[in-house]
Amino acid sequence: MEATYSSIIFSFLAAFGGLSLLVAGGEMLVSGAIKLAARIGMKPLLIGLTVVAFGTSMPEFFVSMAANSKGHPNIMLGNVVGSNIANIGLILAISALLRPLFVHYTRLRLELWAVLGVSCIFAGITWFGYFSRLTGFVFIGLLIWYTWYVYRHPASKAEALEEETASYFLIAALCSAGLVALAIGSNLFIGGAVDVALYFGVSDLIIGLTMAAVGTSLPELASCISAIRRHHTDLLVGNIIGSNLFNLLMVFGGTALVYPFAIHVDLLKRDVPIMIGFSLVLLISIITKHQVSRLTGFLLLVAYGMYIYILT
Repeated sequence: MEATYSSIIFSFLAAFGGLSLLVAGGEMLVSGAIKLAARIGMKPLLIGLTVVAFGTSMPEFFVSMAANSKGHPNIMLGNVVGSNIANIGLILAISALLRPLFVHYTRLRLELWAVLGVSCIFAGITWFGYFSRLTGFVFIGLLIWYTWYVYRHPASKAEALEEETASYFLIAALCSAGLVALAIGSNLFIGGAVDVALYFGVSDLIIGLTMAAVGTSLPELASCISAIRRHHTDLLVGNIIGSNLFNLLMVFGGTALVYPFAIHVDLLKRDVPIMIGFSLVLLISIITKHQVSRLTGFLLLVAYGMYIYILT
């Protein structure tokens, strides 16, 4: 495999420049989507579970499509699994440290169990070592059903989100600029990340689980901090849970429809069980305490730090 850039310095610049565009693009897309959702009267929990979750999963989607199209499925796999781990162990943990997150279990029961269930289904698929186009079709079908169900669910009738009314021109401009930044950023990042992996002798999978995962999870952090400022903890937790579900169903499903892919066995031995474990901790915390406390956030953050240490 040959390097994309002539110098490791250019490779680092491309990787971090690509990540910067991914973060900026994700932020613009999320901002535009929230403004559109608020303008048409959608509610905070529904926005978090669908619109924001979709927008913050787009960096993962663009990176995954770019990685698979260039023959690096392990970056795609590491990106999605690593992002789901980072969303709970890093983003949600930091948010809980800033402010305890009070959550009604009954309003998020479907999503909590859905994330855990789809994670277990993916573990079963990983056992067979291949994600087929048919499986991708099933995942996309589940995503469509989930989105329809959430929209029709009584929880979506909660108090409306307070958001300054924006013109449709501004909304279109934000969404369009975000999509362009995501497209350019994903290609830059993949080229630079592959070079960095080659230079340091690190596997594509580790690059996906660390650099790509944390980088593409930054839009979630930005939207969570915004939700904390506005005291919308339902939107915040809904964003994290919805984003993890969209990562599994939309990113894996959508990618497989175009590029069916093999699955690295290391995911089943190490990373998928950890992803399921973090989801289980979140589920138990919300069932038993109806919140993610500062202590839980601290423990999640410590566990995430230990996981990164094991990887490196």
